Amino acid sequence: MTTYTDPSQHVFWLASRALGVTALVLVALTVGLGLALSGRIVRVPGGPARVKRLHEALSLTALVTIVAHGATLIGDSYLDPGLSGVLLPFAMVAQPAWTGVGILAGWLAAIVTLSFYVRRHITTHVWRWLHRWTLAVYVMSVAHTLGSGSDAGAAWLQLIVAATAAPIVFAAVYRLLPAQPRSAGRQRGRERAPAAVRAAEAP
Repeated sequence: MTTYTDPSQHVFWLASRALGVTALVLVALTVGLGLALSGRIVRVPGGPARVKRLHEALSLTALVTIVAHGATLIGDSYLDPGLSGVLLPFAMVAQPAWTGVGILAGWLAAIVTLSFYVRRHITTHVWRWLHRWTLAVYVMSVAHTLGSGSDAGAAWLQLIVAATAAPIVFAAVYRLLPAQPRSAGRQRGRERAPAAVRAAEAP
């Protein structure tokens, strides 16, 4: 005898899970772009400014998706987390450790993202210090995604996590490279650039 589970009974959980995975991808893109900016990977004229705007937009989109992820879960009648369960770390009865890590990541993402708009008031030094925590947001998000879901062992989810990690690892490694090889690469790029571009960049 087979059993049948009506998906409509878990629509809020499924929607919340989908939003959570989407938020993970957006956070990964945000972290990757942030590392690309700080590591000066983007060298096309006007490129850094465009990447910065995209970085800020993705950060806001990721934050909205995180909020939607938690808010949707409130509607799940099986977990029934309540408002405190999605706002307070480790307060949810189901898998409190992994959900707590996710909630902490969400609050940390909110602080880092909203710091864009108070940068002038908190000084650049504090703002940069806060942005160093974006990588922690990603790592905590991965831990939450793999630890709190029954589909953590699914190949599709592991593939998504691996795909989000690859550009971050590349950007982080590039940023940690000694300055000399990167300077040599920039010099070669200048030598190949058109004369008009080199003249414009000259002091």
